[in-house]
Amino acid sequence: SLFGFPLWYQSRSPRAVIQPDVHPGNCWPFKGSQGFVVIELAVRIRPTAFTLEHIPRSISPSGSIRSAPQDFSVYGLDGENQAEGVLLGQYTYNEEGDSIQTFEVQNKDAAVYKFTELRVNSNWGHPEYTCLYRFRVHGEPAM
Repeated sequence: SLFGFPLWYQSRSPRAVIQPDVHPGNCWPFKGSQGFVVIELAVRIRPTAFTLEHIPRSISPSGSIRSAPQDFSVYGLDGENQAEGVLLGQYTYNEEGDSIQTFEVQNKDAAVYKFTELRVNSNWGHPEYTCLYRFRVHGEPAM
């Protein structure tokens, strides 16, 4: 810092969401309790489940995980610029549950997609930001 003003801020990219590092602070934080990220999959797949991971409360510096997503939705997209995807399911991350939680696709008529959108609708009460640590898409490759 110079005269008490920070000269540089470390910024986390949305890419953090697909990386395996889930140490405290190694997340993609976004302002507020609502946000989204679109992920391009390696191949077109028929999604079967999603895994959302947050740090456990036991290693959280504050002792809480209020910045964890609470209610979220997942959409399948044919292209990254598609205005509205196909809803694959609406879920709640359980702050009292395991830090790694897997959710089955609710829309059993889901097609094959190259992109998924994770849309966070609320967090567990943090007034300033939400942290996304890791999101995984499970499915069957298109033949």
